[in-house]
Parts: sequence; C-alpha cells; structure tokens
Amino acid sequence: MTQKQSWWRRRRSTEDMATCREVARVLQSYLDGHVDDLTARRVARHLEMCRRCGMEARTYSEIKAALARRGPEVDPEAVRRLRAFGAELLENDPDDPMRPIG
Repeated sequence: MTQKQSWWRRRRSTEDMATCREVARVLQSYLDGHVDDLTARRVARHLEMCRRCGMEARTYSEIKAALARRGPEVDPEAVRRLRAFGAELLENDPDDPMRPIG
C-alpha cells in the first residue's frame, strides 16, 4: 500500500466517524431517535470507539429510562421548589451586570 492510499483510508475512516464535539451537539437528539441516518451512523460509530462519549450516552439513557419509569406525574411541590431555586439564582447571580450593589 502506498503512502497516498494509506492516508486516504485513514482519512475516509475518520470522516465516517463523528468527533466528540459533534457527538456532544447531537447526543440527546440521537438518543431520542431524531437524527438523520447518516448522523446516526456516524454517532453510533463514534460511541463504539470513544469510551468517554459512550459512558455519557449510557448515563443519559439510564436517566431517561429512570424518568420514564417514574411516570408522567410530577410532584407540584417539587416544581414549586425548583422554580423558587431558579428565581433565587437569578436574583443572586454575582455575574449579573444589572445586580444591585450592596
């Protein structure tokens, strides 16, 4: 095999596999089955080869399955606490340029 052929094979195989950054951008959509076939193949190939991204995908899948087992009902008190926490974060954001001093 010549050097040019070897480069082409390496280049071709890496084009078929998504990068970690590309996978991060589409992982949730991929796990939900909302990506085109080419993207799905590229992500699947990457997840087979990349341990870190594969573990992240498994974690998201497990979280999704756990939430599905819980059912559609949400505790209204938990929603209230989350909203209050979010409001508190907005009020106390030290990086907010509009935050009052003092």
